[in-house]
Amino acid sequence: MPHWMQLMLDSLGPLLWAGLVFTVPLTLLSFAGGLVLGYLTALARLFGPRPLVAIARFYVWIFRGTPLLVQLFLIFYGLPSVGIVLDAFPAALIGFILNVGAYTSEIVRSAISAVPSGQWEASYSIGMNWRQAMARTILPQAGRIAVPPLSNSFIALVKDTSLAAAVTVPELFQAAQRIVATTYEPLILYIEAALIYLVLSSALSLLQSRLETRLGGYGGFLGEKA
Repeated sequence: MPHWMQLMLDSLGPLLWAGLVFTVPLTLLSFAGGLVLGYLTALARLFGPRPLVAIARFYVWIFRGTPLLVQLFLIFYGLPSVGIVLDAFPAALIGFILNVGAYTSEIVRSAISAVPSGQWEASYSIGMNWRQAMARTILPQAGRIAVPPLSNSFIALVKDTSLAAAVTVPELFQAAQRIVATTYEPLILYIEAALIYLVLSSALSLLQSRLETRLGGYGGFLGEKA
């Protein structure tokens, strides 16, 4: 067996383990937290009082306008200078949630705004209040609109988790770096790490396509058959 193939086989286990223990949980937790934060931020910008709107806009402006890597460095390396010390994984998780939340808020806000105003009027005309109209009419339709961009954000997040290696989270990419430090074979190991990310992203893209196809088979109001 060629040396490069043997090296890839030997390193496959540690890389997959790092992905399973750190990369996947970091991705899922970051996206879930970012989705909740983004939803709340979008509601604040659309329906909140002016002070809350200003705070939400400022948050989105900061985290969309600065690099994710800089944000991670500020949280993990910068906060200890003011007495706030976080372990690597929680620091990375907070950074990803804040970053994902800023982008997600714009997706959710745009999706809600894209629902025709007539849907609000129709809801109110049959006796719904604001909460009921939002839960039963607006959000189901906005959710269908938001699925493609949210899916793209999730796939991008899988790859962005590699930046957590910069704050010492032992995820997939840092596991590759550690093996490179002992084998001195960066090309082979980084190609292998890239292939694993590619497989994960491809699988998610396939799921996204199936979800969009399924949603595309439904139209009208609240998922009635078109």
